[in-house]
Order: sequence, then structure tokens, then C-alpha cells
Amino acid sequence: MTKQELNKFKVTLENKQAELLRVIVNREGIEIEKSPDALDEVQHATERELAIRNLDRDSALLRHVRAALIRSTDGSYGVCMHCEEDISPKRLQAVPWAAFCISCQETADRNQALGQESFDDMLVSA
Repeated sequence: MTKQELNKFKVTLENKQAELLRVIVNREGIEIEKSPDALDEVQHATERELAIRNLDRDSALLRHVRAALIRSTDGSYGVCMHCEEDISPKRLQAVPWAAFCISCQETADRNQALGQESFDDMLVSA
């Protein structure tokens, strides 16, 4: 990967990080609202659960983006963290924070669907 390509991905990652930080700071959707009406209580609880899931998803994505920015500075960006093969440029264009090549990502997704430890879990515990 050329220095120019790396810088392009780094700018994309930094922009995504800034976007996610703006979204995550807004936590108004998870506040508990009390209502005298039971139906309103259920609706508020459902909306709160959705807001929590979105916050959780965005927080996980932010961790992946930050990890990719670290890899961009230590020279390992664009290399699969499992098999150490180059990640295809098309994959990086689509998912700049990708830590795994397509093959390894599919294996990790399959393992996760089966309830087994994924590569991401292995990385966290390492």
C-alpha cells in the first residue's frame, strides 16, 4: 500500500471517528422516563432498548475505527490480523476499519453464529 493510499484511508477513518463521537455523546434516548400510562411505559422502554442497542453498535464500531487508526501508524494497516495476508483494497474501500481479510472474516462470522469464540473475542482477550 502506498503512502498516499494509507493517508486517504487514515483521513476516512478519522472522519468516521469524529462522526461516531458526535453520535455517542448524545445519550438522551437512554434516560428512563416515568409515565402514568402503562402503554406509554412500554413504548418508552422499547425506545430506550433501541437507543441502547444503537449506542452499543456505535461504540463497537468506534473501537474498530480506533484500532484501525492505531494499525495505520504502526504499519500493520491493510494486513489481516489472523492470517497476515494483505486485505484487498476493495474491502478496505468498503470497510476501512476491517481487521481481517474476507476469508477470515467469514470464518469469524460463522464461528460467532455457532456460538464459538470469534477472532475479535480472541483479540480482546490477548
